[in-house]
Amino acid sequence: MSYQIEKREKGYILFTITRNEKRNAINYEVMHGLAEAIRLAGKEASKALVITGEGEKAFCSGGDLSIFQLLHTKEEAYPMLAKMADILYSIMTLPVPTIALINGTVLGGGMELASACDFRLAKKGIKAGFVQGKQAITTGWGGGSILAEKLPHSVAMKILMEAELQTAEFFYDIGFFNALYEGSPIFSCESFLGKLLLTDQAVLEAYKKIWVRKWTESNLRDRIEAEVKNCAWLWESDAHHSYVTAFINKNR
Repeated sequence: MSYQIEKREKGYILFTITRNEKRNAINYEVMHGLAEAIRLAGKEASKALVITGEGEKAFCSGGDLSIFQLLHTKEEAYPMLAKMADILYSIMTLPVPTIALINGTVLGGGMELASACDFRLAKKGIKAGFVQGKQAITTGWGGGSILAEKLPHSVAMKILMEAELQTAEFFYDIGFFNALYEGSPIFSCESFLGKLLLTDQAVLEAYKKIWVRKWTESNLRDRIEAEVKNCAWLWESDAHHSYVTAFINKNR
């Protein structure tokens, strides 16, 4: 199993990617697990959904290229990209708060996953980055459009276009990470969420609707779809395939 879902005593659902040996890269099974966690968080009496990764090396290193290397054309890449984009939009619009508990390095699609969450709590000293540009593609799961909702445009544009790895402190300073922690991830997360978890669930859901309504009225879903299609087009480029081949050969 590539994931674990737990209903925690304090009233939230914890989703963990359990692919430590793959730096918690996302495969189709993880996608299925995320969809199930979203369903449970929306159905059960849970006050939040927390997403994290197994171990201490990585929160999520993005899509698993050892699997997705088999996708060559835009027609082959689009279903995978669209599936994950649907998941990220569902995380964004979940009726309860969502938290990315970033326990290690977070790259590419992992940053897109984190961007879809309402809060991002990161371990001090980790590295992070929207590095898709180095792979000759753009964000393809909607992360660029989501980032445009959450950061000033010049800040978001710069980190997307430069595609560089940065420190956790950098992303905290620009407002992408909401807090940094040391020590136990779960303890730090529960401390961060402490007062929120004591609030009546109906109140949490009513406040969340304010932002969901805003994103609906600004056609965020349509903008994400355009982003997915653009990434699918870039996916079949020679430049991207050259990067993937070099990456696979390097990691054999």
